Amino acid sequence: MSLPSVDSLIDKLTQALTPHFSSSPQPLIVGIETGGVWIAERLHRVIRPDTELGRLNISFYRDDFTRIGLHPTVKPSVLPIDIDDRSVVLVDDVVHSGRTVRAAMNALFDYGRPQRILFAALIDRGEREIPVQPDFVGARLELEPGSHIKLEGPDDLRLVIKTLKPDGER
Repeated sequence: MSLPSVDSLIDKLTQALTPHFSSSPQPLIVGIETGGVWIAERLHRVIRPDTELGRLNISFYRDDFTRIGLHPTVKPSVLPIDIDDRSVVLVDDVVHSGRTVRAAMNALFDYGRPQRILFAALIDRGEREIPVQPDFVGARLELEPGSHIKLEGPDDLRLVIKTLKPDGER
């Protein structure tokens, strides 16, 4: 399968999001650690909103951390402004089951009550387990069973597909 370039997908997201930054106050861009932050950094650099970039670490909000464990270096979330009654653009690299964005919304509500949350994803691979849909998508991809798509970076962002072997190895 030929994968689109990350730069072209970020351009598509930028074009779709830019009109939302013409009003005041402008939305806060918040990237979900780790890949979502990489995408959010690029969007923030091009759109140039009047607020700093937010970073959201959802490690403690995941519904599977007791099974998969925590990453050894859990970074704190950073929301540079009060989110009460503000619009927030939540950014992630890949949306699949919907569980990551659910955890991110739970984390956001611990910081306040946003007026509205818009969700932007670089890749939507479908197969939801939770009824959450992105408002803005770079591309929708269908993968073979047992395949996963991952964003690698942060300097040279690229998408890679990894397939699980029958014994569970990648």
